Amino acid sequence: MKKAFRLWRTPPIRTDEGGSLSDRLEGKFAAGPIKDKRNQNIFLYKCVSVHRRSTTHAEPDTLGVSRAGELFHTALQLLKDRAKQKYKRTFTASDLLTWENVALLAELSQCPDPAGPDLCEQSRHNKYRTISGVCNNRQNPRWGAANSALVRWLPAEYEDGEGEPKGWNRERLHNGFQLPPPRRVSREIIRSSCKWREDDYSQLLVDWGQYIDHDITFTPQSIRSAAFWTDVDCYKTCENVHPCFPIETEESLCMSFRRSSPDCFVASGPDLQQVLQRQQLNAITSYIDASLVYGHMPQLEGTFRDLPGLNGKLAINDRFKEQNGRSFLPFVAKIPSACRTDQQGERVECFSAGDSRVNEVLALIALHTLWLREHNRIADTLKLINDHWSPEIIYQETRKIVGALHQIITMRDYVPKIIGLESFERFVGPYRGYDPTVDASASNVFATAAFRFGHGTIPPILSRLNASFQEHEQYPHLRMHESFFSPWRIVKEGGIEPTLRGMIGTAAPTLHANSLLVEEVTERLVVLDTHQNMDLASLNLQRGRDHGLPGYNKWRDFCGLTQIKTLDDLSEAVGDAGVAEKILSLYKHPDNIDVWLGGLVENFLPRSRVGPLFACLIGKQMKSIRDGDRFWWEADGVFTQQQRNELLKASLSRVICDNSDIEEIPPDSFRFRKYPADYVNCSEIPSMSLEAWREEKSRDLQGCGLPKPIKNGDFIFSSKSGKLTALYSCYHGFKLEGAAEIVCEGNQWSNEAPRCARE
Repeated sequence: MKKAFRLWRTPPIRTDEGGSLSDRLEGKFAAGPIKDKRNQNIFLYKCVSVHRRSTTHAEPDTLGVSRAGELFHTALQLLKDRAKQKYKRTFTASDLLTWENVALLAELSQCPDPAGPDLCEQSRHNKYRTISGVCNNRQNPRWGAANSALVRWLPAEYEDGEGEPKGWNRERLHNGFQLPPPRRVSREIIRSSCKWREDDYSQLLVDWGQYIDHDITFTPQSIRSAAFWTDVDCYKTCENVHPCFPIETEESLCMSFRRSSPDCFVASGPDLQQVLQRQQLNAITSYIDASLVYGHMPQLEGTFRDLPGLNGKLAINDRFKEQNGRSFLPFVAKIPSACRTDQQGERVECFSAGDSRVNEVLALIALHTLWLREHNRIADTLKLINDHWSPEIIYQETRKIVGALHQIITMRDYVPKIIGLESFERFVGPYRGYDPTVDASASNVFATAAFRFGHGTIPPILSRLNASFQEHEQYPHLRMHESFFSPWRIVKEGGIEPTLRGMIGTAAPTLHANSLLVEEVTERLVVLDTHQNMDLASLNLQRGRDHGLPGYNKWRDFCGLTQIKTLDDLSEAVGDAGVAEKILSLYKHPDNIDVWLGGLVENFLPRSRVGPLFACLIGKQMKSIRDGDRFWWEADGVFTQQQRNELLKASLSRVICDNSDIEEIPPDSFRFRKYPADYVNCSEIPSMSLEAWREEKSRDLQGCGLPKPIKNGDFIFSSKSGKLTALYSCYHGFKLEGAAEIVCEGNQWSNEAPRCARE
C-alpha cells in the first residue's frame, strides 16, 4: 500500500487564512497524487504547519510536549481520513508512512529528541537527583522523567489499532456486544451511600494515598478544548471528535470529557504500527522524590524557593499566617484565581505548591502545608549545624531528606497496609540495591486504574475535630463537595489542625462490592474548568477506555490469576453474587469488563485494602519505582549508615507533631485509635537527629576558605576528583559564564568564580 498511496500536492499556505481548521486543511489537498518523496515531505510540513497555527498554547515544559504530541497525532489522523475519502476504505498510519516519514513528522511537530546516555556525563547528575528526573538512569535518561510516556505492561487496545478509544464508535461490538456507557455503569453498580464500620485504619491512610499518587503520576488532558476538525467546543458537543470524547448520560445529554494528551513519537522498533500507537504522558516524575513539594521542572522549582533569603528554604505566604505564626503555602502568581472563596472579608486565592492539584480538597492542602514547614524546619537546623554550607547545599540536602521521608512513609508504613504483608513480600520483597535495568516509569494501568482504588474510600463527610478529637465547635464537619477548591477554609477556619485531627481521628470508610463510590463524587464532583458537576466513576471508566487499557481478564492473566469465564467465577472473585450478576448483565461478556471496575469490586485479600489484581499491579509498580531509583534512600552512597539509622526513626506522626499544634497522636497515625486511651504525647514519638548530617570543615576548606558566592546562582561541594571542588550552576533563566568548576589547590581556588547572565 505504501507504494500505491501517494500524498497530495498542497499549494502555498497563507498566514491570514480564516475558517475552521478542517476547512483550511481541506483547501490544501489537490486531486492528484504526487510521486516524489520531496513533495510527500512538503505535504507533511504543510499539514503540521496549518495545525500548529491553529493552537494557541506555546508554553514550555508540559504544554510544549503536549502540543507537539497533539500536532503529531492530529497529522496522522488527517492522513488516515484523507486516504479513507480517496480510496473508500480504512487505513492505519503505518499503511501510509515509512519510518523516514514518521521521523520527519516528529521533527516538524517539534517532538523532543530521544535522550542518549551522553546527556548524563555532566557531574551535576551525580550527587543530587535532577528536578525533572532526567538522568536518574544514566543509560536511559528518560526513564521515570517528567513529560515522558506512561509505560505499557500490556499492549494498548484501540478500536482502530492506533488511537481510537474503546467506545469511540458507539455501534462497534466487542466480543459480540456494545460496551455499556460509563455513566450507566456508575449509576447501576457504583453509585451508593457510604457504609461505615469500625476500621483498623484512619482517614489519613486514604488521604496519604491521594497525596503520594500526586508524587508519582499526573496525566494532563488535551491542551485544546475544541475539536480539531470542526472547532466545536468539547464542553458543548456530544460527538466523538478528537480530543472530545463525551460521556453519554441517561437524559440524551452528555458529560464533557477531553482525551489525555498524547506523547510524541520518540521510539523505534520492528513494528511501526505499535510504535505509532497513542501513548499518554506522565507530566511529573515517576519517582517518589517529593516532586509535589518541589516541582518537576527547573522553572517551577525556582518559583517555590526562597532564593532572596539565601537560606535554602521554600517560599511562604506573605499575607497570612496561622495564629501561632506558622506558615501557609504561598498563593498562585496569577490572580484572581479559580478557587472558591469566602464571601466575607479578605479574598483567599488558590495555594501554590509543587503539584497543581494541591487545592482539590482540604486534606491535600494540609499535607502540602506540613511538608513546606518540614522542609523549612530541617533547612534551619542544617544551616545552624553546617554554617559553611551554601544555600544551595542546604536546599539540596533538605530536599534529599524530605524525599527519603516520603519514600519511607510510603513503602514502610503505607503500601503494606494497602496490599497486605503477604502481597508485599511477594511483589515488592526486600531491597537488594539499585538495578539500572529496571524502568521506574509509572505504568498506564497503575496510573489509570490500579492506584485509583482509593476513589472507593472517599468519605461523604470531611471531619474537622478540636483538641479533644471531637467535632469542632466553631468549624463543624463539611460535606465533601463543600471542601473542593476551598483554601479559604484553611486560612479563615482554624488553620490545618482541625482538618489534620479529622484525618487522624476518623475511621476510614471500607469499600464493599455493593457500596463503591459515594454520591459526593459521583453526583457532586467539582472540576474547575467545567460548569457542571462531574461523576468520578464515569471519568475513571472513560479514562481507561481513552487510554486503550486492556480489559479486566487480560490483567488477571498478566498477574497469573485465573480468568473470569462464568457468573460463578465472577461471583467468587467479587464475593457478592448480586453485584456479579449486575456487572455481567451490563457488560454481557467477561472480557468486556473495564479493569478499574473489575479490580475495584474484587474481594479484599486478608489484612489489605484491595483484591488480588490491584495488589499485584500496585506491588509491581512500587517495586519498580524503588529498584529503578538511583537515589533511593537505601541505595549505596546516597546516605551514610548513621543517616539511614536516623531516617528510620521518622514517621508521619512525627512530621505532624513538629509542624502543627497537635500535641497528642497515635504512634502510627495511619491506624485508627480511640482518643485519649490510644494516643501518646508528641514527646514520646521518636525523632531523627540531624546531627548525623553534621559535616566538619575539611582542611582544604579551612585553607582555601569558602568559594565566592555568585548572583543568580550558587555552588555545591564535590570531591569526585579527590580534591575539594566547588561546582557552580545558575538558577533557571540564567546561563553560566566562566568556569563551572573551581578546585582548591595550594590553599587557593584555581579560578575566579563564574557569573550568571540572563539567557
